[in-house]
Amino acid sequence: MKIRKIFIIIFSICMVEYFLNISFAVEPDEILQDAKQELRARNISKNIRCLVCQNQSIDESNAPLAKDLRILIRGKITEGKKDHEIYKFLTDRYGDFILLKPPLKLSTLALWFLPFVFFIIGIAIILSHNKKSR
Repeated sequence: MKIRKIFIIIFSICMVEYFLNISFAVEPDEILQDAKQELRARNISKNIRCLVCQNQSIDESNAPLAKDLRILIRGKITEGKKDHEIYKFLTDRYGDFILLKPPLKLSTLALWFLPFVFFIIGIAIILSHNKKSR
């Protein structure tokens, strides 16, 4: 029972921390007047990795480069570019690394499948350890 209470407390703290840290770095001077265009810009920004922070989208990052990329995306949207054209422009310039969800292709196979391989190896190690301990 004591372990359960500790788990609930830790889980609660983690959830509060998670929801308190959700923030968006988009500044008021970046926001587009057209709500549909702004929504498109935000959706694209959420899928683009901040090259400085690397674990955040440019929508969440306060880095100057992230701000420049947000402005660039909004500029492309006001020029009338489609979403796939904007993604292509960014990947041509920065590579697939800039995408938070990179495409499945030959160069990214390890990125997609190694976590599953390591998971299976971990389960095999645990099972073999349990057999030896009996």
